[in-house]
Amino acid sequence: MATELANKQEIISQFARNDKDTGSSEVQIALLTHRITNLTEHLKKNPKDHSSRLGLLKLVSQRKSLLRYIKNTKYDVYMKTIKTLNIKDKA
Repeated sequence: MATELANKQEIISQFARNDKDTGSSEVQIALLTHRITNLTEHLKKNPKDHSSRLGLLKLVSQRKSLLRYIKNTKYDVYMKTIKTLNIKDKA
């Protein structure tokens, strides 16, 4: 639990716009990407865990909508974010 909190704080500090920023689109996308990666690894070990698979699909959909929003509003931030997180751009 403590390592997960440390990982979350590290991600927030890396993508935050300022010291008190915890909810900007870039931070949310980074946190969702971290959770998606963890769930993907879990599903590789447990392929019959269908409830986690549905949760993964919801997280991917949420990240996709946030990426679409940031792409339409701040394209330079979008490009920086997807490059840093190694997310494919489906332009």
